[in-house]
Amino acid sequence: MTKEALGPDGLPGHDYFLDAVNHIDEAVASNSIAAGAAKGIVFSLVETLGAMVGDPDLPNHLKSGYMGALDLAVELEAKLAKLK
Repeated sequence: MTKEALGPDGLPGHDYFLDAVNHIDEAVASNSIAAGAAKGIVFSLVETLGAMVGDPDLPNHLKSGYMGALDLAVELEAKLAKLK
């Protein structure tokens, strides 16, 4: 699958956000990233995706993809909150 940097609407595809969440999850599982760093990155992803999903001008077909990525990021954020 070929990924474009930005879609025709100027926004990144939701797959980039899914890849980021999965990458952080794998890095935490393999202890190749500090928990605090992972928490900060995931917090930023949640904030960014939340702002994008809340944009009333965002087309519905994009909104659903971003909402899926947001849900996954929120789940990872909860998982990371349990780490010390």
